[in-house]
Amino acid sequence: MDLLRQIVDVFLHIDRHLAELTRDWGALTNLVLFVVVFCETGLVVTPFLPGDSLLFTAGALASLGSLNLGVLVLVLSAAAVLGDTANYWIGKKIGPRAFDGSVKFLKQEHLRKTEAFYEKHGKKTIILARFVPIVRTFAPFVAGVGSMRYGVFLAYNVIGGVAWVLICVLAGYFFGNIPVVKRNFSLAILAIIAISMVPLAVEAWKARRVRSPEPDRAA
Repeated sequence: MDLLRQIVDVFLHIDRHLAELTRDWGALTNLVLFVVVFCETGLVVTPFLPGDSLLFTAGALASLGSLNLGVLVLVLSAAAVLGDTANYWIGKKIGPRAFDGSVKFLKQEHLRKTEAFYEKHGKKTIILARFVPIVRTFAPFVAGVGSMRYGVFLAYNVIGGVAWVLICVLAGYFFGNIPVVKRNFSLAILAIIAISMVPLAVEAWKARRVRSPEPDRAA
């Protein structure tokens, strides 16, 4: 039971355990990273998995020589694009039932938030959502439920997936090598996690303002 708990903890918080994993597994760590990123982007039931912080940590470890940067970018880009592709077709299969509450494992709150994101940003959502936790996982699913053609979706998917991986991994690669970051690596990762949550907090704050009725000034 303890072993199972440890495995689950590593899977859920792999961004914090990545250095140990790389030390013990070497190049096979790329396979683990592929699975986690694929699940985080491709399965609507796992939006809680690490995304931005994981890519940043992997890039920082690549700067130390623990992982090959070229292989890392290729593996993570493939995982991001294939994950969104799988999510799109799952949404296509489930269809409008996603929004009527009959599919129990779907959180209606996340679906509505992603739908609002689409209304504001249109097709660019596929790219922009890559940098917004939770929305990142639900955007391709909602695209599949909706009327977006697969060819259009695929183009935005590839651009967004590669851009997300490059920006986050290269940020880790270049900034993770700075002495002060090396000395405070755990704090740096926590900071990245906090920063990655800012867009979600802003969207939630905006949504709350929209729902809140204006005070009656005439009263």
